Amino acid sequence: MNEVIELIKNRKSMRVFQDRKVEAEKKEEILNAAFEAPTAGGMMLYSIIDITEASLKEKLSVLCDNQPFIAKAPLVLVFLADYQRWYDTFDYEGCNPRKPGKGDILLACADALIAAQNTVIAAEALGLGSCYIGDIIENCEEIRETLNLPDYVIPACMVVYGYPEEAQKKRKKPVRFDKQYIVFENRYRSLSKEEHINMHEDRNEKAGLAGRNIDEDIKAFCNRKYMSDFSREMSRSAEEYLKNFN
Repeated sequence: MNEVIELIKNRKSMRVFQDRKVEAEKKEEILNAAFEAPTAGGMMLYSIIDITEASLKEKLSVLCDNQPFIAKAPLVLVFLADYQRWYDTFDYEGCNPRKPGKGDILLACADALIAAQNTVIAAEALGLGSCYIGDIIENCEEIRETLNLPDYVIPACMVVYGYPEEAQKKRKKPVRFDKQYIVFENRYRSLSKEEHINMHEDRNEKAGLAGRNIDEDIKAFCNRKYMSDFSREMSRSAEEYLKNFN
């Protein structure tokens, strides 16, 4: 199998790291991988904050839904969807720029997330584990103040990296849904209720969980994730961030 394809297939989230620093040269390679990512119009509509202060990691671990492993991660990067830099550039040059809109920040979010994924693959190639932290979207007001974020900057994601403990490396990667439920030709198609059930049953069978009660599982998952306090907080914070955009 192609080496890059194998890396992508094998990569899984790691949340327990060895007490070992990430070497400077490897950190540099990870950051450089971000800069090589595809970007809209060559604009690089993102910025990256390298979190090096232990107290700041600790604070972020609390603000991001109380996840202590964030504070222990050797390398923590926050990827920002950043339209402030280009807005300032246009303003400095007397372009009389319009206020950035929601389409602008969505494009910037895409840029930031593509750059982040490049670093995740680079880290995997260098023997490092990683984990995305979507909860960086929560607690808008405190995150803004903590990271000194201006009006036209939104945290798209945070990623933590480090050398994973052996148990983490041996942990089985979660099974994905089958292609037939995810890939459509030419146009989107909503799945029927039967197809939804089949989708979950197929995944459970591959994961060695055949026979589980799908109805109960989905209701429990909905309550734990979609209807959770942290999910509602993400939506509230997103609304706050987007108030600055037309």
